[in-house]
Amino acid sequence: MNPPIFLVGPRGCGKTTVGTELARACDSQFVDTDHWLQENAGQSIAGIVENEGWESFRARETATLEAVTAPSTVIATGGGIILADYNRHFMREKGIVIYLCAPVATLVGRLEAFPEEGQRPALTAKPLSEEVSEVLAERDALYREAAHHVVDASAPPKEVVIQIITALRLACAS
Repeated sequence: MNPPIFLVGPRGCGKTTVGTELARACDSQFVDTDHWLQENAGQSIAGIVENEGWESFRARETATLEAVTAPSTVIATGGGIILADYNRHFMREKGIVIYLCAPVATLVGRLEAFPEEGQRPALTAKPLSEEVSEVLAERDALYREAAHHVVDASAPPKEVVIQIITALRLACAS
């Protein structure tokens, strides 16, 4: 049985797209924690945050992480899942954590090109590029702390998958 693979990174880094491809390449299940949470809550993340607040959403996010963690599963996590110390340690202990790292310009370009995919409410009232830059500055160290491997997510999805598989093979060989 292969350990679960957790994909972490900010909105727009490609966790869902890369995760789907990676799961296919590794003959694994794929779960997106945001999608799973929304289906089980019967409302959008924005709705949960509006009705219950961020703290409740973060608690649901942790419960979702625990619920979907299983062998031979690629798990795309929400961008803020690493904010909780518990979640960072849980992912590191239960599986392999891959940080999909991309520059702010790449993230902003993707978020602007596919606005409907960012189902989360904005974290600030600032322009997108400023928000992404600030959020990444706050979270980059946490993503790195959680990660076993950091890959360049600015490449096309198939190339990112190859980078991940290569990193995993090298880790298994050493």
